Amino acid sequence: MESFLPEADREYLAEKGYANSEITDGSQRGVIFSKWSLPAGKYSHGEADLLILIPNGYRDTALDMFYLSPSVSLLPDQKTPKAADQTIAFNGRTWQRWSRHLPAQKWRPGIDGLHTFLQAVQSALTKATP
Repeated sequence: MESFLPEADREYLAEKGYANSEITDGSQRGVIFSKWSLPAGKYSHGEADLLILIPNGYRDTALDMFYLSPSVSLLPDQKTPKAADQTIAFNGRTWQRWSRHLPAQKWRPGIDGLHTFLQAVQSALTKATP
């Protein structure tokens, strides 16, 4: 399989040791991170697979939203995190959509990439509320 990620992203992921797969499903391309650790004691699962869809024109075009499988809920009440109540299908699986958007002025075309977006994902997971 030919990689669709820029070399800088591939090098970053290898350096960090992130288990990932680049998947094309129809017209969509995504990176799946296996067994992504979730903040301890916060969710119904300690880990989930993380999907980031890669838009056409990426790295000049911002990454937007992320997805978890299986879906998670917040402890102790099993409530769905805010703006994470929709699902999508990708690669034969159902993914919980986390609607998180970086303001356009926060994305630096050609500079930002998975390394900055993964920080935003981790922040969203840490700060999630019902």
